[in-house]
Amino acid sequence: MFSFSYKNRIAFNYILSTGLLISVVFFVIYQIIDFSVNTHINDDIQMEVEKHLEEIEIDRNNTYLIQVDQWRAREHNTVNVNPVFVQFFDINDKLIDKSPNLKGLQLKLYVYKLDNKFIDTYLNNKPIRQIQVPLFDNKKVVGHLFVAMSLDDATMILTNLRNTLFIAFPLILIVLFLIARLIAGRSIKPVTMITETSSRITKDNLKDRIELPHNKDELYVLSKTINDLLDRIESAVEREKQFTSDASHELRTPLTVLKGTLEVLIRKPRSQSEYEEKINYSISEVNRLNNLVDQLLLLARFENQKQSLKIEKVYLNALILDTLTLYSEKINNEKINIKYSFSTDYFIKSDNYLVSIIISNIISNAIKYSYENGEISILLSKENNKTICSISDNGIGIAKDDLDKIFNPFYRSNPTNHPEIKGSGLGLSIVKRITQLLHIGFEIHSEINQGTTVILRIS
Repeated sequence: MFSFSYKNRIAFNYILSTGLLISVVFFVIYQIIDFSVNTHINDDIQMEVEKHLEEIEIDRNNTYLIQVDQWRAREHNTVNVNPVFVQFFDINDKLIDKSPNLKGLQLKLYVYKLDNKFIDTYLNNKPIRQIQVPLFDNKKVVGHLFVAMSLDDATMILTNLRNTLFIAFPLILIVLFLIARLIAGRSIKPVTMITETSSRITKDNLKDRIELPHNKDELYVLSKTINDLLDRIESAVEREKQFTSDASHELRTPLTVLKGTLEVLIRKPRSQSEYEEKINYSISEVNRLNNLVDQLLLLARFENQKQSLKIEKVYLNALILDTLTLYSEKINNEKINIKYSFSTDYFIKSDNYLVSIIISNIISNAIKYSYENGEISILLSKENNKTICSISDNGIGIAKDDLDKIFNPFYRSNPTNHPEIKGSGLGLSIVKRITQLLHIGFEIHSEINQGTTVILRIS
């Protein structure tokens, strides 16, 4: 099987369709000329028949009184490109007279059912067309008139035309193929540029872009689509690199703390209280590390779209109360006032585990970033067949410039201003991914030193 290049395939498909069209055109041309030539010959023969019929006289003895001198004189005085052959038969199918150009030959009489029909036959091995016309006297056939013409010229014209078309057809296809190949080569030049640019792009070199064609055609759309794809890939790779770097840093920090604490413990003997203090501190770091790993694994599942959903009936009131109970120690230590108003029981259809992660992360952030003796307000309501959950605090707030960045993994708004607040910056990233997965509306409004409000709109 021959392997054609894309350029040759375009040219081949072009000449295939064009060749079919040309063959149809040539066939129609040939048929039109063939019909025209044959019609012209038939008309000439018919005209000769009418002329000779006018010159025939019949007597009552069933013999012909033919004006031979007249039609022979006309035969000599008329210049014919295509000679006409004429002969007469009597009632007994015997020759009465014939035109001199027949010499020693005769036109053949066919069965009577072929009377008045054009017959292609041969005279002295030359193609002719003849017609035999019956002669009537009182509705009785008393003889036949034969008129014939040579088909040499017509056959030569049609043969030459057919040979010319047969020779011209492949030549035209070859010329069209070369032209189509040239045009196709110029047409797919942008594709060649796309291939060359794409071959230069690697994971370490994502900066190259395809030059957009001047004409905004399909190739322009293709080039722009590939450039947009490269932009997304470059952005994803950069995020992946940043995520890996941040994750490594976040994992290294508790491990370094653990290592330092244990090294201090083994330097010299210590009291039981000192051992307990350092061990408890190490346990807290291990818990922090374990929580960070859990968050990273959860985030990785969302990035790889491997999180399956288990849709069930979720009692939102109980979920919020359970979360508040989970963080009750922190709430009491910070003396935070929790205000919630549930006018009725609120049920939703969703994944209970994922919804609990959303509520837990939002409440955890509200507690973490609230001032001592602060206040957290939780409201549930219905609006346009949607359950609205609003969680507000009057804590340190988030700068407006940071609101678009807080959903990036490991991003924390001005952490140096509040070094006492620990965190990994993964909570809101996870919340954003889950709300997108569950088709939950997610809004966040915040002002510095005024607090933050998170609104969830659950269908």
